[in-house]
Amino acid sequence: MSIAARRARERAERHQLIITTARELAESEGWDAVTTRRLSERVEYSQPVLYSHFKGKDAIVRAVALEGFAELTGRLRAAREAGGDPQAVLRQVAMAYLEFARTHSALYEAMFVMPIAIPFAVEETPEVLREAFGEFLLALEPVAGKHHPGTFAEVVWAALHGLATLAHDRRIPAERQQDRIDLLIDQLVVRG
Repeated sequence: MSIAARRARERAERHQLIITTARELAESEGWDAVTTRRLSERVEYSQPVLYSHFKGKDAIVRAVALEGFAELTGRLRAAREAGGDPQAVLRQVAMAYLEFARTHSALYEAMFVMPIAIPFAVEETPEVLREAFGEFLLALEPVAGKHHPGTFAEVVWAALHGLATLAHDRRIPAERQQDRIDLLIDQLVVRG
């Protein structure tokens, strides 16, 4: 292996270590605990090394969020591909989304709550976001009826985001989540 290849590999490993450490710290202590000082201590690299990878905390949060979208895509795809009738598939996708939000609260916050410099719903939207939204579209198209599939997906996503946020903040009881999903889908899905 050439010196340049080794250095590139080591740089990529350092880059990933910073992202992973930021995510772990956010999940255990919240995003306020994620500072360049704390990260540099945890990854055992100086702050200048951290800044050689990321311009600051916002760039780190953005990188964490992009990783999260890839993970969410995988979860939504697995739920969609589990099969069943169109309403069952939609329920599975909705539950997968909410379970992802519940089990990865800091990651979900980075993706959908914190201000990040990631453009949504425009030509410059990163492919990983398009893929996640595409999983919603694939699950929703069969039940969208006369509604525009993209708009229908946005409404379902907004409803799920509201449920995820309210559950996270303990504004609604966790034990009735399935009832909420059933009600949402029963009201949104066009019959016949």
